[in-house]
Order: sequence, then C-alpha cells, then structure tokens
Amino acid sequence: MQENESNESDKPTLDEQIREYGQVVLKANAGKHRIFLLSIIGEVEGHEQSPGNVKTTKYEHVLPQLAMAEDSCDIDGILVLLNTMGGDVEAGLAIAEMIASISKPTVSLVLGGSHSIGVPLAVSADYSFIVPSGTMIIHPVRMNGMVIGVIQTYEYFERIQERILNFIVTNSRIAKSHLKKLMLDTSKLAKDVGTVLDGQETVDCGLIDAIGGISNALAKLNEMIDEFQIRSC
Repeated sequence: MQENESNESDKPTLDEQIREYGQVVLKANAGKHRIFLLSIIGEVEGHEQSPGNVKTTKYEHVLPQLAMAEDSCDIDGILVLLNTMGGDVEAGLAIAEMIASISKPTVSLVLGGSHSIGVPLAVSADYSFIVPSGTMIIHPVRMNGMVIGVIQTYEYFERIQERILNFIVTNSRIAKSHLKKLMLDTSKLAKDVGTVLDGQETVDCGLIDAIGGISNALAKLNEMIDEFQIRSC
C-alpha cells in the first residue's frame, strides 16, 4: 500500500508537466477525445546545451513523449504548438521525422513564428495552421564555430540542405524549385540570405495548409480523429 502511494506521489502533476515540458493532455468533446499537446518554443536544443537564459525545447524531452503518445491507447491525436526561432538542425529534423511518422492524426499551429528548422517542424503534421500575424523565415543551413575550408565541407552543407528541402517538399504542397528560390533570395533579408513569409504568404506558396487559431486547430484535429476512428473500425 505504501509502495503504491509512493509511486503515485512520484508522478508529475499537471502544473509540473506544463512548467517543465510544455506538454499536457486535453480532453475534448466531454472526454470523447484525448489530445496530446506538445509545445515547441524558443530554440530547439541539440547535443550541446544552450545558455541558461535562453528558452529551449530539448529533443531528449520531446522524442520520448512522442513515442509515448504514439504507443498510448489513451491518446487519440497530437496538437503541436510552435513559436520557435529554430536551432539545431539534427535535433529539429529528428523531432520533425518523429511527428511525421506518428500514425495518429496530427495538427500543427504556428503562433508568432516558426523559423529556420522550425519550417520542417511546422509541416511535419498531417495538417498545419498559422495565425494571420505569424511568420516563417526560410534560409540556408548555417554553422557556428570553426569551419574547415575544403570542398568536403561545402558538400556536407549541400547534403544537409537537400535533406531539409526534401522533407519540406514531401510534407507540404510547395514546389522544390520555389522553396529553393525563397531560401537563396538575397533581396529580402538585410543581413542574411533567405525569405521571411507572413501567415497568408505561407499558405499561398503551399508551405502551410490554412490560416487559423487554436479553435480551428482543435476543430480540425477532432474531425480528423473522428475520421481516423471510423477507418480503424
């Protein structure tokens, strides 16, 4: 009896889940659907730890939570909220591939911005929304620190770039040639190569599916869950 009580007390409370991981399970339609809410905010942190004063999303937190949501019979769908500056390419792509491989219905919602590696994250869901004031910045891969100036370095950059391009094109409606043009544009950003797109522009070019907010995202996800459950019967 004492052991059971100890196990129960070790479980994180709802407030602790939100505070530590930005994650919670929503009960929609009077408990009919249970939706796992995942927030990706700030900088996507990879193998190296970001400074303590930077808000981060840690991939080692996100990947096990997504695996749990996929495996759990109590989770019917996943809603991903995004407001990220981007971050580590490998970590961001790992999370994006994980979301794209989930068998349950998934919806993403860009709030504020989803820049750089946040673009693959935003399109990884089955259906994507962006708020009217939201933005997305598309630019080439960049690397901090020492770079060896040999041909192999440039070839490596190009391979990483192709991985990102192919993932975005596979999981959205944008043409690869147009995406590459936006990524390499030299006339849009003052101190960088690339393009900044506002909410409607992301929909017009095929990156994001629709303009909408949290109510639209939840309504769409519940609709997709209903259809998924009918097909599964």
